[in-house]
Formats: sequence, C-alpha cells, structure tokens
Amino acid sequence: MGWTSDLESAMQMLIKTFHKYSGKEGDKYTLNRGELKELLLEELGTYLGNSKDNEAVEKVMNDLDANNDGEVDFTEFIILMGALTVACNDFFLDFQPK
Repeated sequence: MGWTSDLESAMQMLIKTFHKYSGKEGDKYTLNRGELKELLLEELGTYLGNSKDNEAVEKVMNDLDANNDGEVDFTEFIILMGALTVACNDFFLDFQPK
C-alpha cells in the first residue's frame, strides 16, 4: 500500500482496536459491558490508572451509550477516544513551561 502517515496509522489502530474487542461476544459491531471493560483495562490502563472499579466502567458505559441499547458502537467509541484525547492534551498543556 505505500507510505502511511502517523495520523492514518492512528486511525487504522483505532479501528483495529475496536474490532479486536467487539467481536468476542454478541454483535460483532458493538462492545457490550464486558468487552468495553476489557478494552479499557487492557488498552487504556495506563491513562485510567488500571482501575478495576466496576462503577467507573459502568459510568463510562452509561455516558457513551447514547441510544441506551446497552452496547457501544464504533461512533460512541470514537466519542470516548476523542474526549480522552482532549483530556490528555489539556493535562499535558498544563505542565508545559510557560
């Protein structure tokens, strides 16, 4: 395929990561609570502090599940990733020398 930019690679990685977990149980195009929890702990443990807190996972699930179907689709997942990326950017900006 040729050269892939960092941003294109990041987009591909988001897609691959979602589908790595979404196909384990039930609908292969959504994440249920168990799949979302596994994704959060395995892929974002460093940023989330390796929290084993079920309440935190439930809150994320409830916040993301915009249509209240008990599952997170790819669009809802990307909203989470966008929000986390903004939070990380804000965090690192606060620690930049002025």
